Amino acid sequence: MPIENTFSHPLTGLVSVFAVLVLLWTGILVGGARSKHQVPAPRMDGPDDFMRTLRVQANSVEQAVLYFPMLWLFAFVTSDMWGAIIGVFWPIGRIVYAIGYQAAANKRSAGFMIGFLSTAALTLGSLFFLIRGLV
Repeated sequence: MPIENTFSHPLTGLVSVFAVLVLLWTGILVGGARSKHQVPAPRMDGPDDFMRTLRVQANSVEQAVLYFPMLWLFAFVTSDMWGAIIGVFWPIGRIVYAIGYQAAANKRSAGFMIGFLSTAALTLGSLFFLIRGLV
């Protein structure tokens, strides 16, 4: 028997899964860095290479707290397609951020800005459409 998908926001759902996979990947990177640099849990310090990997994961989780509610609110007040189009830049930005930051601390800015601008657009867009709906 085929499963019928009646979910109204499948594209935003796929972007959410993509973002969660990126967060899982950053966690796996930390595990690998712990092993490589011999930093046992629960230690949160170590060589710079380990610290940059740890900061990628921590900063990504910190930003996810802002990103996910704004992604879904924006998708609900606009459309599934627009939520997904704008929202997909956050996990892409996190990947760019992770690759850059692991190479050198001063190479993290481009990825950070991609993710930040995605979250900012989702937030400001949500605010705009919510206020417009009230007027």
